Amino acid sequence: MRYLFLTTLCALTLAACGGDQTGETTAAPDTKAQAQTELVDAKTAESQELAALVDEHFERNLELNPVRATSLGDHRWDDQFANSIGPEHRARTEALGREFLERINSIEPGLLEGQDLLTWEVFKTERENDIESLRFPGYLIPVNQFFSTPNFFAQMGSGGSLHPFKTVKNYDDFLGRMDGFSVWIDQAIENMREGMAAGVINPRILMEKTLPQLEAHVVDDVTESLFYRPVENMPEDFSVEDRERLAAAYSDAIRNVVVPAYARLRDFIRDEYLPATRDTVGLYALPDGEAWYAYSVRMRTTTDLTPEQIHQIGLEEVGRIHGEMRSVMADVGFDGDLKDFFEFMNDDPQFYFTEREDLINGYRDMREYVHALAPKLFKRFPEADYEIRAVEPFREKSSSGGSYQRAAPDGSRPGVFYANAYDLNARPKWAMESLFLHEAVPGHHFQIALQQEVEELPRFRRFGGFTAYTEGWGLYAESLGKEMGVYTDPYQYFGALNAELWRAVRLVVDTGLHAKGWTRQDVLDYMYANTAVKEARAVSEAERYIAWPGQALAYKIGQLKIRELRDRAEAQLGSSFDPREFHEAILIDGSLPLDVLETKIDRWIADQQG
Repeated sequence: MRYLFLTTLCALTLAACGGDQTGETTAAPDTKAQAQTELVDAKTAESQELAALVDEHFERNLELNPVRATSLGDHRWDDQFANSIGPEHRARTEALGREFLERINSIEPGLLEGQDLLTWEVFKTERENDIESLRFPGYLIPVNQFFSTPNFFAQMGSGGSLHPFKTVKNYDDFLGRMDGFSVWIDQAIENMREGMAAGVINPRILMEKTLPQLEAHVVDDVTESLFYRPVENMPEDFSVEDRERLAAAYSDAIRNVVVPAYARLRDFIRDEYLPATRDTVGLYALPDGEAWYAYSVRMRTTTDLTPEQIHQIGLEEVGRIHGEMRSVMADVGFDGDLKDFFEFMNDDPQFYFTEREDLINGYRDMREYVHALAPKLFKRFPEADYEIRAVEPFREKSSSGGSYQRAAPDGSRPGVFYANAYDLNARPKWAMESLFLHEAVPGHHFQIALQQEVEELPRFRRFGGFTAYTEGWGLYAESLGKEMGVYTDPYQYFGALNAELWRAVRLVVDTGLHAKGWTRQDVLDYMYANTAVKEARAVSEAERYIAWPGQALAYKIGQLKIRELRDRAEAQLGSSFDPREFHEAILIDGSLPLDVLETKIDRWIADQQG
């Protein structure tokens, strides 16, 4: 293909330039036309090969990851729960990654244009990340209080998450997944023992917080288990025979498969693993930890920024946002310094609900108000709906303030904005508008649902993503509040600034933890000194950063890049700049690495200039 591409270009060059050194014509018109035809044919062939390649990879990857298939509305493997941390599955995943990296490198990007070129760039980046990740043994630390397969499986089994419980087959399928989960638990224990021998082990504080989460599922009465809820909510159209059979099967599986699996992991962590855990909390303390963290930074931010550079960006952003907050203090006539203002915002009862349901209803009340304002800045809106739910009690103590679960592409399941109502004194009203904009509209639901609905994109792009883009968009969406007509209350604008400040603080403390040797207390002290945060959230967030190195960097780095691109577009397009068109350009091609996004927006700006 490369040979054909080069010879075609040579032919076109000769045809265009005409004549040899004697002035005689070397390419007749029909030769030029033939060369152009060959070039078009080469481009078409390369485009078709690319489309087939990425679709084949997506299909084979779904087979390896049946729960992901379920989440996308593909129910062919609904009875399976992959042992994703087992040696066989890891070997198959590695082989798939290496095969398709080699195959994507055989395609000539010079023959690709538009969406095809974006697809090539994104797919190649993902496969390179896959291969680089093999150097680091994350499978040896498969469980913590924040990033937890046991928690995720409990959500699925409760009937309120990804796995459908609408037909008899759905119910029978999940019995198979219970067996698969038990296998995964035993593999996790085996891997953690291997990690203990290799010195790849979690911090003690994380595992102490994990134990109560597991304990919540070790019940004596099966009817008290989350996994019994689908039995209680069985569709009325099931026959009596099916209802009785499934109730008996679920009771047996909960009693003899699921509860014992949670108990085995709990007992192992409590009795064997916890005594061997480490007091350090940073990734730097693990074997090859410095390189591991540098890889996490590159993967999560899709940039070449070093931890030290990101740390400095964070310090500068913290200082800038503090200045904006002082302007809010002046607007509301507050007398005191910034720390005094933080204390006022934290302590005054006017800023807090006393009932959990009031907090959740407060978010639900925002829907109509925010949706009515969105057309000012957006021209395209998702068809998928979303719900607002409280985080479940079994995981709320260790969960963040909010999160989003994508809708099923086939419309069978709406998206979910999970709001944390644990410890209402740590959930101020002034934080609500910015969180809604981040998780719902125009943030994660808006962006992810739109991406899924662009059917002309390859499936891996419709349903994939890069954290820096996705979370960067969420934080950028928060920054649009005043422009949209939200944040009319100065305290809500303070909440938006505080949310942005929090993401800037993450740049400082995540790099501090994993590259500079900071302790958990160092992180808490920095948070208390620089933000309006209460203990419950500070602790859960600090421990989240310990559990998930590098992820927290994506928000601010992504937002800064999107804002930089907007500033560039506004400067170059002047009065012709339309924020609705810019947002369309950012969103319409789905989640991209930041360098690919920048190149794309530069092309878009050039096109707008004519």
